[in-house]
Amino acid sequence: MTPPYRKFEPHGSGGPRIREIPLRMVFPNLLTVLAICAGLSGIRFAFEGRFETAVVMVLIAAFLDGLDGRVARLLKATSKFGAQMDSIADIVNFGVAPALVLYAFLLDRAGSPGWIAALLFTIACGMRLARFNVLEEAQDRPSWQAEYFVGVPAPAGAAVVMLPLYLSFIGFEPTRYGAFLATGFTVIVAFLLVSRLPVYSGKSLKVPGDRMLLVILAIVLVFLLLVSYPWYTLTASVIGYLVFLPLSVLAYSRRAKREGETELPPDVDARISE
Repeated sequence: MTPPYRKFEPHGSGGPRIREIPLRMVFPNLLTVLAICAGLSGIRFAFEGRFETAVVMVLIAAFLDGLDGRVARLLKATSKFGAQMDSIADIVNFGVAPALVLYAFLLDRAGSPGWIAALLFTIACGMRLARFNVLEEAQDRPSWQAEYFVGVPAPAGAAVVMLPLYLSFIGFEPTRYGAFLATGFTVIVAFLLVSRLPVYSGKSLKVPGDRMLLVILAIVLVFLLLVSYPWYTLTASVIGYLVFLPLSVLAYSRRAKREGETELPPDVDARISE
């Protein structure tokens, strides 16, 4: 079978080059680049004081970042280059952008503790993504454990950490006291990212055929609510997600007892040292 692109070939004094890359290989990487542009634009809008636009850009970046991998698999256009680009985009869109937008909006009122919280969240996001990549390569995990994330996933963490912004957009006045509360909340979310908390992923969730129309209707309802009442919908979604976390731990514990496994997902310290 012909490879999607040729190997590196010498090209005079300019170093190696890649030739004959199919267009379908370019499209997922283009989505990744657009996601990075959206995330960085969100940071720009935040420092210009256009915070609602900044949050929308960060959410768009997260959406595009989650879409590129699926498009690559659909087009059979996965590549090592795309995987590296996606990792960079994840750090920017799920770690750097939400932290800086939140800092520009509120955390700076807390002084140095606010900046420390923003740094912790970004670093925790990077560590969370690295651990995810390590676990994805693990071949000795029981199949049922693949249904659970280890720690809060980075996209969810990015959406959750911006809760103070959603609350301010629906009428809560940001204050210095609120800045310290937001600082503590940011630190908590950072630790949730790197924790061993089992979070159900829903990858193996199947919808019965007789309920498909109800599910489609529910998705349409959520979309319409998100368009009509974005900040109320996002606030309710984040609160619902935080309530879901202990329920996920309980479900994992019950499943682990049935399977005779430990009550927490396996750690990756051994693999990190390899």
